[in-house]
Amino acid sequence: MEENKKDVTIYDIAEELNISPSTVSRALNDHSSIGSKTKKAVKKLAEKWGYRPNSFAASLRTKRSNTFGIIVSWINRPFISSLISGIENTAREAGFHTIITQTQDYTESEITNVKTLYDNRISALIVSLAMETTDYSHFDSIRNSGIPIVFVDRIPPTLGIHKVQINNFSAAFEATEHLIEQGCKRIMYFGGARHQSIYEDRRLGYVAALKKHDLELDKSLMVQGNTLDAEEGYRIASEVLSRDSIPDGIFCANDTAAVSAIQCAKSMGILIPDQLKIIGFNDDPICTIIDPPLSSVHHPAVEMGEAAVRKALAMLENEIDPEAGSTVTLDTHIVVRKSTQSEKTLESDVSIADQSMG
Repeated sequence: MEENKKDVTIYDIAEELNISPSTVSRALNDHSSIGSKTKKAVKKLAEKWGYRPNSFAASLRTKRSNTFGIIVSWINRPFISSLISGIENTAREAGFHTIITQTQDYTESEITNVKTLYDNRISALIVSLAMETTDYSHFDSIRNSGIPIVFVDRIPPTLGIHKVQINNFSAAFEATEHLIEQGCKRIMYFGGARHQSIYEDRRLGYVAALKKHDLELDKSLMVQGNTLDAEEGYRIASEVLSRDSIPDGIFCANDTAAVSAIQCAKSMGILIPDQLKIIGFNDDPICTIIDPPLSSVHHPAVEMGEAAVRKALAMLENEIDPEAGSTVTLDTHIVVRKSTQSEKTLESDVSIADQSMG
């Protein structure tokens, strides 16, 4: 046989070595019934001829492809890329491949991705919902087929699902309270679509912090975005900061919008943090690059991806009931940087640190 022959099969290898196809198959899978000499010969010839296992044919037999499907909004956003990294690494360690799809926050794309992954006979599905999704019936084909499905971060408000999340209410409360502790009294909240529970919970956390500190709840300072991208962040910041009475603090539901708010404020001659303090959400790498560096809520994206895979694996191994629903909630914390701390506050912190070391 020519070495460059395409689509080499186990039958070709079996014919060349004068053994049965089943022996070739078991040798390639390191079955204990096959001797080491035969295994070595089979694998050597398979490598020489460029043999590739027919994973689709295997999936027809097992009804599983040993593959995890992933549906996320925007692959190029730091939080999502970190989430994917956690999923991929943990799945690979367990012997699974991954197929990654993105929706760009459109429900129609999400529906298409679900069908594509289902047709590829995935073993499990991990999803972070598209921003505009309000109906979740397109996931029924997955659940009805007994395929484990785990929702991460953006999750549907339905019962009986498996999910990995953070306490968005608590995280938003702490972020808002941090601004209050830095002297802010007119704090703007810039969040995502309220039908997504994570953004509604963050809004409620913001409201609760204002109420705790007896600050006025000005609804004109509660702004809902659609994309939370850089363009929208800049546009909304420009509109709010052009008013007669501007906020002295901004809590953004992601770092992309927060960075745009910083850039917009600086272009208008507003001093950060002396006149306006800004905190974001996710603790993306850009937080340390923007000037001034951006305070943010650390969002454990990698750990969330790892937890989602472990939960899916537990369902595959029948360790937990796919129908019962379960929740993993991971911790967050505030990462304080210069965008919320004036020079005076920073000097005070340094002084305290110096005293503690003396």
